[in-house]
Amino acid sequence: MLKKYGLLSIIGIIFLIALIFLTSSPLSFAVPNIEEAPSIPATTEPLEKGPQPDVYYFTEVNDVIPTNDKPEYDIFTVQERKERQLATELTSIEPYYGKKTIYLTFDDGPDPENTPLILAILQENNIKATFFVVGTEVSKHPELVKQIYAAGHAIGNHTYNHIYRELYQSPATYIEQLQHNDELIKNILNVRPRISRAPGGTIGHFTTEYWKRLKTEGYIEVGWNISSGDASNAKADALLQNIISQTNKNTFLWSHAILLMHDGRGHSETVKALPSIIKFYKEQGFEFRVINKATPPAW
Repeated sequence: MLKKYGLLSIIGIIFLIALIFLTSSPLSFAVPNIEEAPSIPATTEPLEKGPQPDVYYFTEVNDVIPTNDKPEYDIFTVQERKERQLATELTSIEPYYGKKTIYLTFDDGPDPENTPLILAILQENNIKATFFVVGTEVSKHPELVKQIYAAGHAIGNHTYNHIYRELYQSPATYIEQLQHNDELIKNILNVRPRISRAPGGTIGHFTTEYWKRLKTEGYIEVGWNISSGDASNAKADALLQNIISQTNKNTFLWSHAILLMHDGRGHSETVKALPSIIKFYKEQGFEFRVINKATPPAW
């Protein structure tokens, strides 16, 4: 009997030692704390079922992408990339310089009056544009954000509230607004943009530290080199002539002409001028492209 219990004790001790070894060993199969990134190819794999726009998705890695004319979106926010220990900073690629290239860009929307009309004009002319959206408007009009995305246009981050005194307190407050807007957009589309545009432009607002933070967080700041002048009370004809004058004067920008317009509230004259603006660039033989990683700096 003693031999029997002695044998059982020895077996129990061996089992206990083995259990301690397995739970403390570096070979333990414990589930990692960091959630693994979903295995989605870095191409145009749809995120949801149904028809998808022709876009490029950044996924687990920031690989070098082709110089294409597609909108680009990330399936992760900056915070999600950090949590998964993925790269945030983008790799650089050779910019695309065409012979005659125009990028139509619209700021401050989406707006329930102007944005649908602009989308209809773009569809009628079979061209794509870039919309830099403001977070407060994104929250009010999520369906318009979906329409822009579904139509194959590029969406850019124009901060959360566009209020200069709050935006430009520091690089940290600026980045916070970008990331807040990222989250709003991703909640609607399941993706978020990597391109951004500073309200009022970077001159007089950005210091070196702003540029450093943007690069580290993986944002592509997009300026402009032709202004429609629609931030004023100018009428449609004046806007058109202003654009034509700048375009003809700055022929060195034809390889990457980035035109600033607005689709926010109060810009009905921009809507009226848009068909003539498009007609002018078509007659001059310009190629219409969307802003993406391959777009050269404005200046």
